[in-house]
Amino acid sequence: MLSIEVIVPQSSPRLWQKVVIERLRADGHDVAVRHQPGAANWPMAAKAAFAFEQRLFRRRRPNLAASPHEIEARSGHRSAALRLDLAGNAAPSDVPTVGLLFDGSPSDLSAAIAVAAGRLPLIEAVLDKKTLVGWARPMVDKRESAALGTEDVLARAITLLVSVVRAFAEGRLLNNERMSEVRGGGTAMQFVSAYLGSALPRLGREIIRRIGFRHAHWRVGYRFTDAPGIANTGGLGPGWSVLPDPGDHFYADPFPFQWQGRSFLFVEDYPHATGKAVISVVPFDAAGAPEAPRVVLEEPHHLSYPQVFERDGEIWMLPEASASGRLTLYRASAFPDRWIAETVLVEGEISDATLLEHGGLLWLFATDRDGYGSTSDTLVVFCAPALAGPWKPHPMNPVMIDHRMARPGGAFVRIDEGHMLLPVQDGTLGYGGGLGLCELLELDQQTVRLSAPRPIDTDGDWPYPKIHTLNRSGVLEAIDGIAVVRRRSGKK
Repeated sequence: MLSIEVIVPQSSPRLWQKVVIERLRADGHDVAVRHQPGAANWPMAAKAAFAFEQRLFRRRRPNLAASPHEIEARSGHRSAALRLDLAGNAAPSDVPTVGLLFDGSPSDLSAAIAVAAGRLPLIEAVLDKKTLVGWARPMVDKRESAALGTEDVLARAITLLVSVVRAFAEGRLLNNERMSEVRGGGTAMQFVSAYLGSALPRLGREIIRRIGFRHAHWRVGYRFTDAPGIANTGGLGPGWSVLPDPGDHFYADPFPFQWQGRSFLFVEDYPHATGKAVISVVPFDAAGAPEAPRVVLEEPHHLSYPQVFERDGEIWMLPEASASGRLTLYRASAFPDRWIAETVLVEGEISDATLLEHGGLLWLFATDRDGYGSTSDTLVVFCAPALAGPWKPHPMNPVMIDHRMARPGGAFVRIDEGHMLLPVQDGTLGYGGGLGLCELLELDQQTVRLSAPRPIDTDGDWPYPKIHTLNRSGVLEAIDGIAVVRRRSGKK
């Protein structure tokens, strides 16, 4: 393991910087901490705004932007092989030094200003102030909150630094990308202007909206067609029917499955009253009409994204259960209504794990929350020789930190010989803001490479263009979209 010197502000450091140190020590590195003279104090306006929002959203845990007052200095056991400049202004050194830029600025206050203004900031890891060696495009889940949004960004600063250190130790640092032009740090006036002009009105609008409307209400669309599907055409097109719901709960994450000549649709079934989803199945009759949904899997924790597939003479389900802290594989004991937990494949807050067979191995593409922040921006990949495992993390993990394409949005689609597409969620406009298609360019035990996402054209007769799932089995194709639904009502 490496001997690392971490440079932090002498006074008013940030909690995220302390977490970086803890994570590096947990990975076995010899970590020394050195103070950079001076303070990195945020303006009182930012502290007051964040404290207000923490109370409003009932967050008791300190925000990653909070100050732990002091991070204790300590010496390492060996001379440093790498420095991390978390203060943003460390003096040059012969030791390789990695620092961060938040939208081009070494000040993390710039992240808060960007989020308050409604932007999604870019984080860059820069070696010796001249070479880009890593980057992250964090997802912000709660766009209405500057405090919670900034925490999402700082969470990925932690993820990025830990991954850069790992890459440095393994001799595989990225070093062929252009870095942003460095600019000065944010000011108190810039934060006040962004917060009063954008963040506070946005927060007020969201509070008013939630008084009258459901926070989120998804609807599932389906169609039976022999024609090429969305993955082939790149657009939704016509012919969609809406799966009815009673308004007090919604259906989402549709996965169709064909069995014994019949079509079934497995969905996330979310009752608004409980706030915890179960998995339901919708059988279709011979005329293609949906029967009433019925619950087939319920656990003490939230379930969603029920990928159902056949393998080794059995039918399996791999639902998302990130709230449980593990990814569990289920086997159908009496399809489609009875499922047995077979084994745990991966530990962690894993979301939307999507299975692929490629190159003689099985692969899982998913996102990992990595302790803090969003569940939608950090792609991880695992591989195994068989479904039961053992599942090993890819050495490139995290493969990327990118709100535009990290989180899968459905099963892989083979469009022709040698071409494989993965539906991916685009969080640029918020969670569920859109869906794209990435081509799998390279995948083996050393490399994972996806193309830039091609956005799906939402023209057609589907009334809810903000989609985040796409799947097809045989002639049954399914999507979902977010709807505007009033509280205590199913009306739009």
